[in-house]
Amino acid sequence: MEKAQIVLITLVIYKLLLISIGFWASKSTQSGDDFFLGGRGLGPVVAALSYSSSAASAWVLLGLTGIAYAYGLSTIWVAFGSISSMLVTWFWVAPRLMRFSREHNHITLTEVIAHKEEGRLRVCIVGLCSFIIVASFTLYVAAQFQGAGRTFASSFGMSIESSIVLGALVIMFYTLLGGFWAVSMTDALQGLLMALAAIAMPIAAYIQVGGIDELLTGLALIGDQSQLSFTAANVGLFAIGVVVGGLAIGFGTYGQPHLMARIMALRDEKAMRQARLITVVWYLVVFLGMWFVGLSGHVLHTGLENPEQIFFTMLDGLFPTVVSAVFLAAVLSAIMSTADSQLLSAAASMVNDLGWGGSDSKRMLLVSRLTIVGLVAASVVVAVFLPDKIFNRVLFAWMALGAAFGPVLFFRLAGVALRPVGVILSILLGFFGTVALSFQPNAPGDIIERLLPFVVASLCLFFFKRPARW
Repeated sequence: MEKAQIVLITLVIYKLLLISIGFWASKSTQSGDDFFLGGRGLGPVVAALSYSSSAASAWVLLGLTGIAYAYGLSTIWVAFGSISSMLVTWFWVAPRLMRFSREHNHITLTEVIAHKEEGRLRVCIVGLCSFIIVASFTLYVAAQFQGAGRTFASSFGMSIESSIVLGALVIMFYTLLGGFWAVSMTDALQGLLMALAAIAMPIAAYIQVGGIDELLTGLALIGDQSQLSFTAANVGLFAIGVVVGGLAIGFGTYGQPHLMARIMALRDEKAMRQARLITVVWYLVVFLGMWFVGLSGHVLHTGLENPEQIFFTMLDGLFPTVVSAVFLAAVLSAIMSTADSQLLSAAASMVNDLGWGGSDSKRMLLVSRLTIVGLVAASVVVAVFLPDKIFNRVLFAWMALGAAFGPVLFFRLAGVALRPVGVILSILLGFFGTVALSFQPNAPGDIIERLLPFVVASLCLFFFKRPARW
């Protein structure tokens, strides 16, 4: 049997399984609360794996391996930044957010951001949040669809356009069926596949490259000196910029509505503690494993025109066809696990927060599903007609959301009473500061683009806080 046939059979089975989960989950989806938070009954394993796979999407399997291939050891700070932000999220944010969201019956991050605000100022905050979420997620989901397109193109020689549409239709279908339960269950399955790939590929790469000494020797012979430097051969302030800029990528985590939704949906405190342990292990395995794959790929396969293709190139060189087909499904897992979660969060913002669905449960579900269809169509258009590197597009949307919402979330959970004008200014400065800096020349490690909007937004909240706690 030819490789394309094996890959096709594997992917068909995988997609049928996802759609079956969607049908199963649809039986438990009767209301808006079920559709957006699964009735707050999420167990630890599903919560941890769905959180992790949604956070570490195609940008890790394709993007992180790509930048490790291109830039060498200095990219470890990107992995450490993601891991450190995950630790802050699960050890500080999670227990507070669980209690806060239950106490005030909040089911979206926007409701937490607009907590206790009333009148026109609340309308302004909610509208601004919804605009930012939809705009950012349209770009983010478009990047996931591009990843799906490259996966199909590398396997079957299909056009990128056809591949994008096919992947989008499958994601849309099972998301429409079961809402949060379908998304969480499929994300958990996808998280397992990603972890399997992140274990097997580094081990196989380690064996083929011949060990750590041979890896470093190969990097020295093939690349330049910057490949072997944890600061990309920079010194002084430029070296600090590379390190802090890489770590600062984690600041985007705190503003991701789809990740916070997993925490808000957890069943209880015990489930939260168990999910935290699983998430820590998963992050260490996947992020460090994919970083190592990218480094090894630079030694084993030199001269790739597109570094984000190293994942596929390594698959072909390390594994037999059947195993390679399973790991191609892992790439689609990464793509789907993020795209479906973001579509659901964007729909929640439009329907629940803006009130498009009204108070009737059936109407809310209908409007939610129609909103998801519209978002999928917009993302497909962006992916087809405005293509960009997956890592670049994801990173922009990631940092924009983090700078817009992360500071407000921290202040809310810390019990600081905020003035509504301060909240609005903070969101505006965080988001549009990221947008403005994205058009400027890159600083070392992108430290200014990744850190400054978040810091400025936080300072704004500090100066506009109320004197008493609520």
